[in-house]
Amino acid sequence: MTSLKLRKVAIDTYHENVAYLHRACPLYRSEGFQALAKIEITDGPERAPVIAVLNIVDDANIVAPDELGLSEQTFSQFGAAEGTAVFVNHATPPASLQAVRRKIAGDRLDADDFLHICEDIVNNRYSKIEIAAFLVGCAESGMERDEMLYLTRAMVETGETLSWGEQLVVDKHCIGGIPGNRTTMLIVPIVAAHGMLMPKTSSRAITSPAGTADTMEVLAEVNLTPERMREVVQQHRGFIAWGGTARLAPVDDILISVERPLAMDSRGQMIASILSKKIAAGSTHLLIDIPVGPSAKVHTQSEAMRLRKLFEYVGDRSGLTIEVMISDDRQPIGHGVGPALEARDVMQVLQNDPRAPLDLREKALQMAGRILEFDPDVRGGQGYHLARDLLDSGRALQKMEAIVDAQGRHDFPPPEAKLKHVVTADHDGVVAAINNLQIAHIARLAGAPMDKAAGIDLHCKLGDRVEAGDTLYTIHAEFQADFQFARDAAADNNGYTLEKAS
Repeated sequence: MTSLKLRKVAIDTYHENVAYLHRACPLYRSEGFQALAKIEITDGPERAPVIAVLNIVDDANIVAPDELGLSEQTFSQFGAAEGTAVFVNHATPPASLQAVRRKIAGDRLDADDFLHICEDIVNNRYSKIEIAAFLVGCAESGMERDEMLYLTRAMVETGETLSWGEQLVVDKHCIGGIPGNRTTMLIVPIVAAHGMLMPKTSSRAITSPAGTADTMEVLAEVNLTPERMREVVQQHRGFIAWGGTARLAPVDDILISVERPLAMDSRGQMIASILSKKIAAGSTHLLIDIPVGPSAKVHTQSEAMRLRKLFEYVGDRSGLTIEVMISDDRQPIGHGVGPALEARDVMQVLQNDPRAPLDLREKALQMAGRILEFDPDVRGGQGYHLARDLLDSGRALQKMEAIVDAQGRHDFPPPEAKLKHVVTADHDGVVAAINNLQIAHIARLAGAPMDKAAGIDLHCKLGDRVEAGDTLYTIHAEFQADFQFARDAAADNNGYTLEKAS
């Protein structure tokens, strides 16, 4: 068998194993390899083969004809030095793809099907095209509640789990869809200041202008190892970190990497994604926030109730105590939309700054109060008042400052975005509606969350009276191309509906 010399190719292929072969390589034609085919790579019988998607190159500066190039992720997984003699074979398709095809056809999958699919995904046996097929099959054919449970369990079983050695470990999660809804960064310091354990592993944005991890990263380091997480939580009873470094339900991170460009967020995948992360993170009690509104992910109370029952069904059978809060969210929460602007809002609330957004403060207190009532020593109905006292007294701010220092403080506030554009009202009236989806869309076009300072700063909310020329919001962007995209989108539809004042 002909060998090739291993070469590292400095390309980040983001959750996908990719290999590179020169078109003039003798193996290319003799073995019938084709672009986007999957290959097995090994350096001998002692090493389990690594599977990768093959790309063909014509530039010997990338890969010479006698070399096999591996992307950064693939090279790290393979674990051999550059120049090592490696052997390449056609990869056997994963057996679990048969289950994916059945799901696309509308069949119901069982627990073993989901477990085998997750095992193959986490071991990089699926290409992103095959992962997309699985996601679309689940979204279009729908998932029964038992399938959601099976997928949740499979995601947990194919990753690491954390254990905190305590009977009460609390967490919260919002299903998203509401720009600026950064309550987690207020709830964690309030709850931790009370003494309850709240190790918060958070996600980055999928389809929104910012996730909790993106916003917390403005203040502090969020890429914490499990060992570092344990140190911080032992000292301060809480942290806010990105969950990806802990390999908690890693299949979920891979699925999200495909969902993001497809802008997919199906109900079954969402429930499995949220609950698998919480179970793997060692949570025992969980508060779920389901925002409802005409431009939220969930439009009606009846739809929210159906979703609530699904969360409770999967949670109950997974050992989680779940409480679901259905909130009326017809507009963005807070003033800022985008990591740096949202971090500013959070710190203003913690500092009891008179400029702090009252809606963000109030929602965070309501949710923190519900979580505090998981404590058997807190009487029902007293949680809100306790949360308010912890915030007003400055104890929550002290706790947040301690957590930020422990995780690794970043300079705050960061430099403002270089480009700004003011969006104004074109006639007199009262703000009757704000389209959450459009505001989030414009903020993402402006560069959020990749550019931390990019986003939207809202100046008007529902019920506000405005005159023609008054500022509705300001767009912030770092780069001219993003700036122009956001301006054009706002000019086409600024997301605000104004009605004549009565």
